Amino acid sequence: MAREIRESRCRFCGKKNDGLVDYKDVSLLQKYCSAQGKMYDRKRMGTCSKHQRAVARAVKRARYLALLRYIGQR
Repeated sequence: MAREIRESRCRFCGKKNDGLVDYKDVSLLQKYCSAQGKMYDRKRMGTCSKHQRAVARAVKRARYLALLRYIGQR
């Protein structure tokens, strides 16, 4: 039997801009945070480990600059 080649679920892999995650793109970063303000894990969001670290770094920078909340919506 021939094995099927699975596509990568990471949305940043294979992009033209080398999959850079920008901390100023708040709408993208909000997709990686829950309503309580916690970051989702790799397994849930389907990112590779390299880009999950980049997303975590971007979320922390956006929180520091008050672009994102530390806690969720009230």
